Amino acid sequence: MVEAVDIRAVLADVAGYGPFFEVMTNPAERVDPTWRPMADLYTDPEPLRARIAHVRRVLDGADDRVAASIAFQGLAARILSAPLAVVILHGALPLLTARSLHWRVSVTGPWPLWAADPAAEPLPADPAAAARAFTDLLVEEHLAPLVAAVRAQVRISERLLWGNAASSVAAGKRLIGTGRPAAAARAARIAGAVLDRGPFTGSGERLPPSPPDVEWTFRRRSCCLYYRVEGGGICGDCVLGAARAQS
Repeated sequence: MVEAVDIRAVLADVAGYGPFFEVMTNPAERVDPTWRPMADLYTDPEPLRARIAHVRRVLDGADDRVAASIAFQGLAARILSAPLAVVILHGALPLLTARSLHWRVSVTGPWPLWAADPAAEPLPADPAAAARAFTDLLVEEHLAPLVAAVRAQVRISERLLWGNAASSVAAGKRLIGTGRPAAAARAARIAGAVLDRGPFTGSGERLPPSPPDVEWTFRRRSCCLYYRVEGGGICGDCVLGAARAQS
């Protein structure tokens, strides 16, 4: 018999990786009326419009496409990092749907996330099966609706946005493996299987590993556009970096 998962405990455990891995579960947060389900972010255009405008101001007047890309990347990383870590480290899938997972606005840093009554299901030990369950839930409930919502605000490439999400998967894999080296190989296998599924397919290539990566290092086939910000640069996994190295 598969043991039940204490989802509050495992979410608290992975929160130690930093704010992008934090999902609060304190029931006392129910009294705060500013929490809204993620579904609202995908259907009500105003909060996402305000978030993109906020990112534009923070980036000192970056154009709409850059602001939309960076806003999406921050939200996608926020949504997928904790579930990915729980899948890798605890063999369970947090059932954080668009209705059960909530956000509230923060003027500094990533928006906090909260789930009042979190649930989870145990996963098979097979990395491919675990990756399939993770990808299917995250894409259907969150990432595909978020891609559509951002593109309804700004004319931006769908391929670019999925590249941003893929980059967040690879970054999560690296952080998890660095923090817990014993889990690095499993992290690489699961994240690799995620990147081979659905809209992640073709978003990048897996190269021989460069430390601290284990098994592979990710290089995307698109660019998040951060280089267009004044004083910005090229991310470590950017396709432009490879092109410049070959020139």
